Amino acid sequence: MVAEYDGEPNGLAFHRDGWAAITDAKRGLLRLNPETGEVSPLLPRARREGFRGVNDCTFAKNGDLFFTDQGQTGLQDPAGRVYRLRAGASQADALISNVPSPNGLVMTEDAHTLYVAATRDNAIWRAPITEDGGVIRVGRFIAMSGGLAGPDGIAMDVEGNIAVAHAGIGSVWIFFRLGEPLLRIRSPRGLATTNVCFGGHENSDVFITESDSGSVLRARWKHPGAMLFSHC
Repeated sequence: MVAEYDGEPNGLAFHRDGWAAITDAKRGLLRLNPETGEVSPLLPRARREGFRGVNDCTFAKNGDLFFTDQGQTGLQDPAGRVYRLRAGASQADALISNVPSPNGLVMTEDAHTLYVAATRDNAIWRAPITEDGGVIRVGRFIAMSGGLAGPDGIAMDVEGNIAVAHAGIGSVWIFFRLGEPLLRIRSPRGLATTNVCFGGHENSDVFITESDSGSVLRARWKHPGAMLFSHC
C-alpha cells in the first residue's frame, strides 16, 4: 500500500517527474507523492463550480493533464465534461461538454487527437486538437454494443492502436488506429473489466483491472504501449 486517505479515487496517471495525478470523485484532482505516500489537493474545483465526479486522467507529452468529469451523467443527462489542466496552470479549461458519461481517455503521441470513452453512449469519441489547443469536430470514432455498462479505461500502443476495457462484457478490445477491431481479450474472472494499461515485459504486457473479483489480469500484445506518461 502506497497511500490511504479519505476519498473516492478512480483514475491514476504518472507525470514524468515521478508524482501521480489522482481523479477522486469526492475530492477532485489530487497529487500523490509515491515515495512518501502524501496525498495533496491539485484542483478541487473547476473555477467557481464543483465537479460532478472526476473519473480518469492522462498526461500529454507536454505535461498537460486531461481528465474527465463523469458523475452520474448518461443519455438521460449528457452533461459530462472533458477538462485540460495545462502544465503549471492553476485552473482547468473545459474542452468538451455534453458527453454522456465521459470516462477513460488517451492522447496520441503527436498530441493532435484525444480519444474519450463515452461509457453510456457505448462509444469511443475522437476529438481533434487544433494548433492553438482547441477542440473541433468531435465525433463518434468507435460504436460498440452489448455490455451492462460500456467502454471504461483506454490505452494506446506505439502503432496508435487503442485498447479498450469494456465494462459489463468482461473483455478488452484492441482496435486498429482506424477503428477496426483486431483482438478480443476475455477475462477469466468477472465481467467488470474497468481499466487497462501497458507495462511489464518490453512494455508489451496488457494489465487489466477486473472489479467484480478485485483482480488484476495480464495478457500479452505484439506491440508495446506508447511511451508518453505512465497511465493506469
